[in-house]
Amino acid sequence: MVKKICVVGLGYIGLPTASLLAIKGFEVHGVDTNRHAVELINQGEVHIVEPDLDIMVKAAVQSGQLHVSEEPEEADVFILAVPTPFEENQKPDLSYVRQAAASVAPYLRPGNIVILESTSPVGTTEMVARSILDARTDLTVSGSPQQAARRIYVAHCPERVMPGQILRELVENDRIIGGIDIESTQRTVAFYKQFVSGKILETNAKTAEMAKLTENSFRDVNIAFANELSLICDQLDINVWELIRLANHHPRVNILQPGPGVGGHCIAVDPWFLVHAAPEQAKLIHTARIVNDYKPGYVVNKVTERAKRLKSPVIACLGLSFKANIDDLRESPALAIVEHLAKARIGDIYAVEPHIQLLPASLAEAGVQLLETVEAVRKADIVLLLVNHDAFSHMDRNLLQEKIVIDTRGFFSESPRERVGVY
Repeated sequence: MVKKICVVGLGYIGLPTASLLAIKGFEVHGVDTNRHAVELINQGEVHIVEPDLDIMVKAAVQSGQLHVSEEPEEADVFILAVPTPFEENQKPDLSYVRQAAASVAPYLRPGNIVILESTSPVGTTEMVARSILDARTDLTVSGSPQQAARRIYVAHCPERVMPGQILRELVENDRIIGGIDIESTQRTVAFYKQFVSGKILETNAKTAEMAKLTENSFRDVNIAFANELSLICDQLDINVWELIRLANHHPRVNILQPGPGVGGHCIAVDPWFLVHAAPEQAKLIHTARIVNDYKPGYVVNKVTERAKRLKSPVIACLGLSFKANIDDLRESPALAIVEHLAKARIGDIYAVEPHIQLLPASLAEAGVQLLETVEAVRKADIVLLLVNHDAFSHMDRNLLQEKIVIDTRGFFSESPRERVGVY
C-alpha cells in the first residue's frame, strides 16, 4: 500500500502534484535543487503563480503532510517531474531526467514505483530504468520469480494539464500510463486510481511517451496553419480574424487563432523530439515548427518598420507570458519579441505583465521598464499587444487613439470589420 511519495522537481507540475497528493492524505516529500523555492514551500508559500495553488500548498504544509528539501528520502512511489528542454540544435536535453534518476537511486527499495511524468522523447522511461539499475546492481526490473524480491517498477505518465487549470485537471483529466512491462503499468495504474477521477488508459512506456508528443505536435501543426494564414492575409490586406470567423461557420472547420508564435514548455518543445527521432518522416511537423518559430521575427520586423517612422519611439509591449492569464515565461514568443526589440535599441521599451513583479534579467539589463498598463499605454507611441490577458480588457480603448496599434491576437477588434492592429 502506498503511504509515502517522493516528488522530484517542484515546478509547474511537481508542486501542484505534491500538494494535491498531500491534501489527499499521502505523506509527501518534495525535492528541488532551488534552495529559495524549498525555503518558501516549507513556509507554506509558493514561487510560481497558479490559481489556488498557494492555498493548497499552505494547507498541505500546515497539515504536516508535505515537507520539502534538496535531497530525496525513502518512499513507496517516486515521481520525477523535472524539465526536459532542448539544446540549441533542437536536440533533447535529458540531463535533468538523468540527474533526477540518479538522485533517487540510493533511496529505492524493492517494490517501489518510479514514475516519469516529464514530457520526454520516446525511450526515456527505459533510459531511467537502465540508469537506476546501473547505480543499484542489487535491484532489477525483471519479472522472473527468482528476481521478484529485488524488483522495482518503472512507468511513464505524462502530465496533460493546462496552466491556470492545473489543480482541477490533475484530478479530472484522463491519464495515459505506460510501464516498461505489464506489471509496472498495472501497479502505476492502481496508484493513480487513488486520486484521479478521469479515465486511466493503459499502454506501454514508448506509446505513452509518443502519445504526449503527438498531442502537442497536433496542436502545433494547427496553430501553424492559423499563423501561416495571418502571414498570407497580411500580404493580401485581409483581416485574418474576420476570415477565420467566417471560415469556422463551416460545420467541419475549426481553425485556431493566430498569434505572435508558440510558447510554453510543451507545444514549442515536444515536436522537436519527434523531428529529432525521425527527421526524414516528420516533415509536416518540422514545417509547422519553422512557421511558428518564424512568427516572432515577423512581428519584430513589423514593429521596427513603424518605429523607424518616429523620431524617438516609445513602445508599450502588453504581455510577456506564453499564454493568457499566467506568469509562465518559458519559451514565450512575447518575451523573445521584447528581447529582440530591446537589443535592437529602436526606442524606449515598456513592458506590461500583470502576473509578474520583476522583469527577467535579460530585459532589465537591456533597459526595459516594467509598468502598469495605463501608464505604459499613455507614454507609448506604439502599442504592441502580445498576450490577450483578461487584465487588458478593462483598459479604456480611448487610450489607443492616435497610437500605432499592432495587435497580434485580434484582441482590440470591436467588430469583425475593424482594422485596428491587423499587423
